[in-house]
Amino acid sequence: AAALGDVLPAKGHGDQEALRTLVHTLAAGAADPADPLCAAHLHGPPLAVSAAADLAASALNPSLDSWDQAPAASAIEALLTRALAGEFYDTPRPDALVTTGGTEANQLALLLARERHGPHLTVLHGANAHHSVPRAAWLLGLPAATSLPTPAGTLDPARLAEALAATTGPVLVTATAGTTDAGLIDPLEPIADLCERHGADLHVDAAYGGLLALSPRHRPRLAGLARARSLTVDLHKLGWQPVAAGLLAVPDTALLAPLAHQADYLNAPDDTEAGLPDLLGRSLRTTRRPDALKIAVTLRSLGRDGLAHLIDRTCELAQYLARLLDAHPRFELHAPPTISTVLFRPTHTDDTGLAALRRTLLHAGHAVLGRATADGRLWLKATLLNPHTTPRDLDTLVTLLEGSSHR
Repeated sequence: AAALGDVLPAKGHGDQEALRTLVHTLAAGAADPADPLCAAHLHGPPLAVSAAADLAASALNPSLDSWDQAPAASAIEALLTRALAGEFYDTPRPDALVTTGGTEANQLALLLARERHGPHLTVLHGANAHHSVPRAAWLLGLPAATSLPTPAGTLDPARLAEALAATTGPVLVTATAGTTDAGLIDPLEPIADLCERHGADLHVDAAYGGLLALSPRHRPRLAGLARARSLTVDLHKLGWQPVAAGLLAVPDTALLAPLAHQADYLNAPDDTEAGLPDLLGRSLRTTRRPDALKIAVTLRSLGRDGLAHLIDRTCELAQYLARLLDAHPRFELHAPPTISTVLFRPTHTDDTGLAALRRTLLHAGHAVLGRATADGRLWLKATLLNPHTTPRDLDTLVTLLEGSSHR
C-alpha cells in the first residue's frame, strides 16, 4: 500500500519510476518459486527461455480468436497441439486445446461429455480428485458429481465397479494421474477396463503427472492413460512454463466438434470456405493470448531429452528428501513419493502444532511448505518442482525444520 500510494494518480510518475517501484515491490514480497525452500504448491519456477518467449508474445499481442489477428501464432498452436497430443495418443488425428490450466481443461472435458450424452450425465470421481471436477459439474448444470471414498489415496477399482453397476444412464469417470495432495496416480489400466465394460467415458486429470510421459524412466507409471476419451495436462507444473499453460488432449480432433462457434466478424462462412482457419472452436474464450509460443520455444530449446532430464532430476530430488526424512528420528514420512510430492511431519507434534509451525515458517520467510490431510492426520507437504534444487538445499530444509519443530 505504501509503494502504490494513489493507485490512479492524477499525474503519472513515468515508466522508469513505475516499473522500478512496483516490480521491486512485487519481487520483495514474492513467494519465489525458484527458491529451493519455496515448495508448497504445484507452482514451479519458469524456464528463462519460456519467460522470454512470453515477453515476446506480450509485445506482439496476437489474439487467437481470428486468423487475421494471429496468422503465425495460430499455425504454431495447431502444430504444437497436434504434436503434444501425439505424445499421449497413438491415433491418426490426435488433438489438444490450449487452456489456462487444469481447471479449464477439466471443465471442457465435462462439457464435451455433456454434449455427447446429454444433461443427465453422471460424473463419478474419487475423493482424491481435484476440486474443479465437482465444481465443473455444478457449473454445467449436471447432476451433482458422485465422490467415491479413497481411503488409500487412490481410486479403488472395486469401489468404482460397485458404483458403475449401481448407476443408470450415461457416466463419465474422472481418474487422476498426480493428486494435488500427495501426487498419487490412480490405477488407470483397471479403471479403463471397467469403463470399457460398463460403457462409461473416461477422463483423466493428468495435470500434474501427464508430462511423465516424456520420460522413458517414468512413462510406465501412466499405463492406461491413452485409453481416456480426454485428458488434462499442465505444462506450468512439470513443464516449467509461466502460468498459464494447460492442455485438454483428445484422441481424435472430431471429439472437439461440439465447441464449434460462429461470429461473422471473426469467422465469416465465406472466409472459412476461402481457406482462412476457423479458430473460435479452439476455446470457450474469445480473446486469447498465444500461450503456445512459450511452450513451442521450450520444446525447441530443450528437446525431449532435456525435458526428460528435468523431470527425472525433480523426481530424484523428492526421493532424496524422502530418504532423508525417513532416516531421521524426529520426522515421520507418510509414504515414498510417487512423483515429486513428499508428505511428512515431526514425530512429536500434533495437528495444531504442525499447522502453527507451517505458518511460523511462512511468516518468518524461512520456508513455504504446503499442508495435506491423509490417514486422518495433518502433514507438511513439500512439492518439489525446481530441478536446480540440490541435496544440500534439502539438507538445509530438514535442519531448519528440525530447529523450528524443536522450539
